[in-house]
Amino acid sequence: MNIANQRIVYLNGEYVPESEARVPIKDQGFKYGDAVFDTTRTFGHKIFKLRAHLERFERSLRYLKLDPGLSIDAFTSITEEVVRRNLPLIGGDDDYWVTQRVSRGLSDGDREAWPEWPDATVIVECAPLPLAARAKSYRDGIEVITPSVRRVAPEMASPRAKTHNYLNLILGDLEVAAQNPNALSILLDRDGNLAEGKGSNIFLVAEGRLKTPRERYVLPGVSRQVTKEVAIGLGLEVEETDIDLFDAYNADEAFITSTSFCICPIRSINGRAMAADSIPGPITKQLIDGYVKLVGFDWYAQYLSRL
Repeated sequence: MNIANQRIVYLNGEYVPESEARVPIKDQGFKYGDAVFDTTRTFGHKIFKLRAHLERFERSLRYLKLDPGLSIDAFTSITEEVVRRNLPLIGGDDDYWVTQRVSRGLSDGDREAWPEWPDATVIVECAPLPLAARAKSYRDGIEVITPSVRRVAPEMASPRAKTHNYLNLILGDLEVAAQNPNALSILLDRDGNLAEGKGSNIFLVAEGRLKTPRERYVLPGVSRQVTKEVAIGLGLEVEETDIDLFDAYNADEAFITSTSFCICPIRSINGRAMAADSIPGPITKQLIDGYVKLVGFDWYAQYLSRL
């Protein structure tokens, strides 16, 4: 049953109104964060890089030894159907985040109240992008603060898997928010190099070259990869390397990449303003323009229009 003005969610083989999408309280994704997810977005109501996101999703599932019982092609069809059913609920100038989630479901000892629950919990859902809330970041740039909390080291749990266990990143966000509620947290790795934020990768620009943290220490974002491809197409050199705060404080420009932000300029890191005179800086603006051209949709203007 569809309920007017309520988003539709896919849950374990059924499309149901969001308020009716119920998961057992003893689901292991809720109890332990034992789950995997991935998120893409729409541009002009069209899903972007869905295959690339689902391939990363599949790698994360394999890392946690989770079997949703669905192929990438099946997830593609389900995701497209979820978006189709929910598009009437947003305006022509709005877009969606679109997310797939799989948890390990119920352990054998917790099945008594839910005997028919499948071995894995599978959810596909969407939510409107917070365009207005983020618009000023494109005009003013983002303030970045590195908290004392360090990113989990890869020999402990690989940052390359996108799992529901975000506590490490959340603790960093809480520390930064206590200092500046408008700042973005970017964690350092165990060696004091820049790593990543909750859902965002970071790039520095110095002497016309781009630097970004090595993949071993971060989630390799799809938007990160798109940005690298755009940069190479513009004739810019891109290096994956260790980047410490000395590098950050001496950079000409900096920006984050993420599914929702795409590319967003950084104004300062730990209170140190970037050297470029403009926001975005000249190379960041080239990359934004190149990203817009690649996508075929002006998401940069979409954000600025909400100021």
